Amino acid sequence: MTQISRFTSEIVPIAQRVTGDGDESAAPEGGGGFADYALVSLHCLRIYLNTSYRMTIDLLKEMPQITGEIGLDAADLPVPSTLCKAFDQISMSVCRVLLRQSAQLHDPSKHGAIDATFYERSAASRHYCQRISYRVQKLKVTKLVDTDSQAVLDVHCSTNREGSDADLAEQIARRNAGDLRSLAADKGYDKQSLRESLRDLGIRPLIKHRIFAPYDHAHNARIDEQRYNQRSMTETVNSAVKRSLGLSDHCNF
Repeated sequence: MTQISRFTSEIVPIAQRVTGDGDESAAPEGGGGFADYALVSLHCLRIYLNTSYRMTIDLLKEMPQITGEIGLDAADLPVPSTLCKAFDQISMSVCRVLLRQSAQLHDPSKHGAIDATFYERSAASRHYCQRISYRVQKLKVTKLVDTDSQAVLDVHCSTNREGSDADLAEQIARRNAGDLRSLAADKGYDKQSLRESLRDLGIRPLIKHRIFAPYDHAHNARIDEQRYNQRSMTETVNSAVKRSLGLSDHCNF
């Protein structure tokens, strides 16, 4: 069994489970659409193969065994534009489950770090933005990263700056409470209510206090410096993701 075949045999059952339509036919029948699990599986293969939408379809046309595991024939494969549009329709809840499943392959350490970064959309052409009425220039992305394996455990995306980073960190921590023992973050997440919420969830907060009084030095001195310094892993992951995505729009064929 090839690596691609092994990957496909693992991802298809996961896609069927998270989308809840495993009993449906993968290919359109009677004027219907593709099953969600088939489109999710194709997107996972595109990411695994690290190719464009067009090249992914071309390659899969030469891989009948792989397409057969999804439940498709070569003639059933969607055109690249259909696959691209389907990407925008995949719900965030499905993406989070897939992200969590992929993270488990790296044996996470239960020690996480959180940070946010901005992704520019300036590379999208003006004509494309006008055609789809797209006006967002920046996307704020907050990542929860396992500090040992550098696996991304959770992601939150936003097109505005409403709410504080600390409140968002609490929301992400609650979703992943059972998988975390500690959470490191920089001073931008310095909020006592966040620390208290993390402790209530059984998560040790590794967030340094901004210095307003002498006792803040004492609070910071009690932090595990080795674990706290691992928060820089989020910056490493952010840099790696930006290098891998480049500045190209996600619908690049």
